[in-house]
Amino acid sequence: MRFRRAAGLLLHPTSLPGPNGIGELGPEALKFVDVLAAAGMRIWQVLPLGPTGYGDSPYQCFSAFAGNPLLVHVGDVGPVGSPTRVDFGEVIPRKLEALRAATTAFVPDAAYHAWCAQAAWWLDDFALFMAAKAAHDGRAWHTWDGPLARREAGALASWRERLSDDIEHHKRVQYLFFSQFAALRDACTAKGIQLMGDVPIYVAHDSADVWANPTLFKLDALGKPVVQAGVPPDYFSATGQLWGNPIYAWDRMHANGYGWWTQRMRAALEMFDLVRLDHFRGFAAYWEVPGSDTTAIHGRWVPGPGAALFDAMTRTLGPLPIVAENLGVITPEVEALRERFGYPGMAILQFAFGADGQANDFQPHNYPRDVVVYTGTHDNDTTAGWWASTGAGDSTRDPTMVAKEKAFALEYLGADGTDMPWTLIRTVLASVADTVLIPLQDVLGLGSEARMNLPGRESGNWGFRFAWEQLTPDHLARLKRMASLYERTTGAT
Repeated sequence: MRFRRAAGLLLHPTSLPGPNGIGELGPEALKFVDVLAAAGMRIWQVLPLGPTGYGDSPYQCFSAFAGNPLLVHVGDVGPVGSPTRVDFGEVIPRKLEALRAATTAFVPDAAYHAWCAQAAWWLDDFALFMAAKAAHDGRAWHTWDGPLARREAGALASWRERLSDDIEHHKRVQYLFFSQFAALRDACTAKGIQLMGDVPIYVAHDSADVWANPTLFKLDALGKPVVQAGVPPDYFSATGQLWGNPIYAWDRMHANGYGWWTQRMRAALEMFDLVRLDHFRGFAAYWEVPGSDTTAIHGRWVPGPGAALFDAMTRTLGPLPIVAENLGVITPEVEALRERFGYPGMAILQFAFGADGQANDFQPHNYPRDVVVYTGTHDNDTTAGWWASTGAGDSTRDPTMVAKEKAFALEYLGADGTDMPWTLIRTVLASVADTVLIPLQDVLGLGSEARMNLPGRESGNWGFRFAWEQLTPDHLARLKRMASLYERTTGAT
């Protein structure tokens, strides 16, 4: 699917300013929509919006369908922590207390009951899952009371009655989330801004999705993953990345027409105009690691569902506005799958300047038009941080390699090394790529302290926030001038 020529910003809602220690789907989010419009931006990309668990990662959620309660705006709960950093340990208990007060005061009406009925196909299991998890002291579902973990009918009925108040609370929180998100989406539509969501290929093992659908995953008799997901050693990690997610039983999904995945994509498209499909290469072949391993080194490539999955979803949902995240170890089979369905891939400008100086697909002179280009992503260092790095202590690059990379970058870009974030921003905006997305950190020129995620790091991720005073009228005017100069403000194709 060909996208219009446009530019946008990458910013997760938790990174928005606000008084409650974490960004929310309230007034600050609506203000950011106005900021996007003022800067000539036409896309707002977010990370997954599900309820986060251990590590606070939006890529490890308790549900593929529910919203993150921490994003719900419930008024002023008091100042918490730094205005430019989320202190999850402090924010979470205060926010959950405020949510409990909000749902207690909430008076259900016809709209609420209608929404619950419409969402019951995922909401009922999710609300019970969250209530049961709390009743089991937060333990993973496979360690719960046996009959409940196995979803025996009698146990489900008994626990639903026992936990009815908590179940109702979780349903009300979800109603508040989706009501606020609908208002945000309406505001984006009114300003001509497309919302771009992010659908991870995998779901967390400790999730309502796996508990409610255990036969769709490769689990043992006790509900633990037989194999786990990850990627082999790469640019980010010399030992690979061990994600720990359970792997789908693709043969069983194929047998039922990929119904679960079709539901998932339908839900995403009800929220977003565009969807970034994370780890697209895993649909062609995925890295399967034994369930007992502690690194991703000893995995193997296993064929994925391939075209059959996308054929099934397209038959039901029509052409899909998917951006295929095709980074990492990409084979001709992966690209053939992407091209068959016309999904644009991704290019990262920070990756264009290898120490060997060889041509690669990340260099702008090699871009096709149907590609989504970034200066960097949530998994990269900020551009300022990347440029300041010497490579010391890096597991994949040494200082000599970094020096050669920088020398080539300066030659390629015709730059002198000053104001490198805006040098890269101008380069991608001027390219032939239909779609350009820029992390807000690069617009602000922030360093490594503002990095959103360092893959493989167990803690300290996902905490970046900005303050309104950092984003000046000069930033917006400069961004709008460049977007206009390179014809990205009118939706031209």
